Amino acid sequence: MKVYIVDNGGQWTHREFRVVRDLGYDTKIIPNTTPIEEIDADALILSGGAPRVAFEAPKLGNCTDYLEKFSGAILGICVGHQIMAIFHGGKAGPATIPEYGLAKVRILETDELFKGIETKEFLAWESHNDEVKEAPGFKILASSENCKIQAMKHKEKKHYGLQFHPEVNNTEHGDLIIKNFIESV
Repeated sequence: MKVYIVDNGGQWTHREFRVVRDLGYDTKIIPNTTPIEEIDADALILSGGAPRVAFEAPKLGNCTDYLEKFSGAILGICVGHQIMAIFHGGKAGPATIPEYGLAKVRILETDELFKGIETKEFLAWESHNDEVKEAPGFKILASSENCKIQAMKHKEKKHYGLQFHPEVNNTEHGDLIIKNFIESV
């Protein structure tokens, strides 16, 4: 199984790579300008990053091409989650209360993404100024006190989004969530 990490300039892109590699999958980091024709992966992870989706979307390179044309599963993390929502007709923009550090995430919907997590709440690492405001076509899977859409899954496509960072050690069950995404492919 090949899982490529699309680099959107996030501070934890290399951590996403290491988690996927350490879980035993073939992985590499690719620039977000990589043409879709050059991608031979089974799944993509759109990394987090510094670009603000409201006014810096061009810095997200070909992410919308991947969302439109890539046939495998895609996991969007942080800004990857936000561009995914916008691509599918949703809205993302400045958070009412930006989140930094640990937040308690509540699982709202049973889903394979959270398979093996025994509790309905877990701590997750947050680092965002923007958030998804509306996600038409998605099931909302998790929320937090300050962010209503912490996790989502498209109702028809294999597109998943996470506002929090599962790749960071501080996130409880983070490696399991990433493994569950890959296994769902």
